[in-house]
Amino acid sequence: MSGFVRRFGKDRAGATAIEYALIASLIAVVIVTAVGAMATQIGALFNSVAAAFN
Repeated sequence: MSGFVRRFGKDRAGATAIEYALIASLIAVVIVTAVGAMATQIGALFNSVAAAFN
């Protein structure tokens, strides 16, 4: 039993997976924020083009 606890304490694969998940989620938040900001600007651009045709 103590061998299992010792191996479990030395295993870093789970910590690495969590770190990669945190990095991926941070990148996803940045992408969603950037796309949201761009969507507002693109919507305004389309509205101004539509108003020019009217």
